[in-house]
Amino acid sequence: MEKKMTILYEVGEGLYVNLTNKCPCACTFCIRTEGDGAYGSDSLWLQHEPSYEEIIEAFKKMDLSQYKEIVFCGYGEPMTRIELLVQVCDYIHSISDIKIRVNTNGLGNLIHGKSIEPLLQGKVDIVSISLNAPNAEDYVKVTRPKFGLESFNAMLQFARECKKYVPQVIFTVVDCIPQEQIEASRKITEEIGVDFRIRKFI
Repeated sequence: MEKKMTILYEVGEGLYVNLTNKCPCACTFCIRTEGDGAYGSDSLWLQHEPSYEEIIEAFKKMDLSQYKEIVFCGYGEPMTRIELLVQVCDYIHSISDIKIRVNTNGLGNLIHGKSIEPLLQGKVDIVSISLNAPNAEDYVKVTRPKFGLESFNAMLQFARECKKYVPQVIFTVVDCIPQEQIEASRKITEEIGVDFRIRKFI
């Protein structure tokens, strides 16, 4: 039986947007290696990359007043489709003042070969970036990015630039990494001047 293609799904009080399955990383803790679905969804593996029209049709079936925030986060890296993400943000802003968050690996500039941070201005309220290690070597071991060692510094620079365009920037780490790495990661967030959150490993 063909599985339902999940574009929008609920997690707590948030409505999550599954834009793509493409991702330049293969994180050792990634939940998509554990199965097709998560958070009660049938499958977050998309049958195809959803179009703008398909995404808007999905939104039209939802009552956004029931949620505290919209979160771009699925079984892929939402920044791989930055132009579409911005378009969808514009639609959301046209019908609601709900907060918009993007969960990202912070490698959007490497993906597109240009600085994408200015595109987020006025579109996104929160950018949550997966830090996951306090140095390039450990970062590569954990996240296994296709861009190699340069990924770590590119991700840090992305955070610095996002501060200019987005009201809140957060670095996150997963609690399955060693405690000393968590504390070293916390120091990096303090140096850059962004917020810090420890995510529970599912």
